[in-house]
Amino acid sequence: MALCVLLLCSLFGGLLGQGGEHFSLDDCCKHGQKYGNNHKECTSLPLISGSPTCRIVQEQCCVTVLEDNMCTIGINVAKEQGACDSLLTSTCETKTTKVCLYLSVHIYVLPAGNHVFCSGKCAHLCVGNNTCGCLKGYKLRPDGKSCEDINECLLGSSNCRVGERCINTEGAFRCIREVSCGTGYELTESNNCKDIDECETGIHNCGQQFECQNTQGSFRCIPKVKCGNGFIQDALGNCIDINECVTQTSPCNRGHICINTVGSYICQRNSVNCGRGYHLSDDGTRCVDIDECKGPQEVCSGHACINQLGSYRCECETGYNFNSITRLCEDINECRHYPGRLCAHKCENTPGSYQCSCTTGFKLSSDGRNCDDLNECESNPCSQECANVYGSYQCYCRRGYQLSDIDAMTCEDIDECALPTGGHICSYRCHNTPGSFHCSCPVNGYTLAINGRSCQDVDECVTGRHTCAESESCFNIQGGFRCLSFDCPHNYRRVGQTAARLERSDTVRCVKSCQPNDIACVLDPTHSVAHTFISLPTFREFLRPEEIVFLRTTVPVYGSYHLGGYDVKFEILEGNVENAFDILKRVENGVYVGEQGGIVGGTFLLLLSVMDEGIACH
Repeated sequence: MALCVLLLCSLFGGLLGQGGEHFSLDDCCKHGQKYGNNHKECTSLPLISGSPTCRIVQEQCCVTVLEDNMCTIGINVAKEQGACDSLLTSTCETKTTKVCLYLSVHIYVLPAGNHVFCSGKCAHLCVGNNTCGCLKGYKLRPDGKSCEDINECLLGSSNCRVGERCINTEGAFRCIREVSCGTGYELTESNNCKDIDECETGIHNCGQQFECQNTQGSFRCIPKVKCGNGFIQDALGNCIDINECVTQTSPCNRGHICINTVGSYICQRNSVNCGRGYHLSDDGTRCVDIDECKGPQEVCSGHACINQLGSYRCECETGYNFNSITRLCEDINECRHYPGRLCAHKCENTPGSYQCSCTTGFKLSSDGRNCDDLNECESNPCSQECANVYGSYQCYCRRGYQLSDIDAMTCEDIDECALPTGGHICSYRCHNTPGSFHCSCPVNGYTLAINGRSCQDVDECVTGRHTCAESESCFNIQGGFRCLSFDCPHNYRRVGQTAARLERSDTVRCVKSCQPNDIACVLDPTHSVAHTFISLPTFREFLRPEEIVFLRTTVPVYGSYHLGGYDVKFEILEGNVENAFDILKRVENGVYVGEQGGIVGGTFLLLLSVMDEGIACH
């Protein structure tokens, strides 16, 4: 009786994901099984994850379902007919064989003619009456019927090599390489690393003068031109001469010296060689001392020379030392040998001696070592005043000048008018002068005060410099004057004479004088009109409205006059051209008062009117 193949797919634990979606291997396998059951084929299997492991699991589980169904049919046929001959040409036979070869699952066939029956209770094989067996890669469970997969990876029974990872499958295992092959190698289909022949594939970088020779994992560039004897070839293919006299040990016989030549060397017999300070005698048999002190060249450069055997020495002058190596008299740097002990400030070495110097602001004293303070003010370095200090000097300026920030010696005039407080130095206009300033006033109407800064108003009415007519009164204002002429209203007459000069608080009064039978005039409650002259000089800008004039009447708020109440009115009749003034009426201490305020500066002449039922004031 023959038995068809039963193929099972292995499942792994873990999560696979691509992007933000994660799938377990169980999800991948279930998707493949479902697709195989529904479509009966696995060639158009859609992938649910970009993971290669999930794709393999999907394919294996899908194929496992198809093969499991086909093998189930084969088992049933084997039980009924005792052979699988009718399935050899079927699609089940072809697919099952391919899958079994891929997963290395062995097919077990029971010997023909040995008919044993287990009443269909065995999961894999029936090897005897009521005795079950398992396929290769499985072991029988304790129930004696079902089979359990053997984990070769866990037991260490796989044949995976070093660098490969063992993955258990149902009834078998797979070996997957973990480490890349590295530079110069490529991975074959059999999971092995194969050397890349760079010379054959043409991916080497050998020049035209070199031949490419492949090595394991790399290649070598070998020069085409070969060098002859006595030469060695460098990395660029050039032939370099070999110095045999250096590379070889005693290439010449004793008594000879080695002389290198291009590509070879020669040996010459050794002659008498005298050392330094000697020369060969006339007969050429011995070495004689050379008297360097008597030679044509001056060896000690002006110092005394003393000859010695094979050498000489110099008797150096003061400030020099003899150098036994260079055999010369060398200058002694006294400044370096005795720092801070020779000069007070700076020390400069000279041949055989030294020289002291001083820093800026000092001069060398008579002993040639110490430094005395230099009075720089004697040379007049400053434009105005100079003060000598130890080692330096300081320039300063007279009043009205300041020291320049550029050279700290020149005195520059201070523009007092341009200073932040310049606007408060003069009451009108400031004029800068070298080292000082002066103030000026307007040409007309003012004169400069004794303090030289303030401007005093000229009273043209007092000095007689006005141009008012005899019928007019002169009223002095800041910087000028006004000629005023006031006529009493109709039905009023003036009290007193017209003054030639009006003071700042003078008042012109007009009393009611009705014509006979003028009932309207008699009934008019205004008995008198008063004109008060007020000058309002201001020399500053108002930031907010301020009170300028305060008018207080003697009229009580509550009283009787001709059986009627009083009605006081305050109003501006003239002069408020720019609407810069206003009047506020209020009650204070039982009487009417008025406040006149403004928001601009200057000199104004206002005509105010204060009226009640009995009195009118202007």
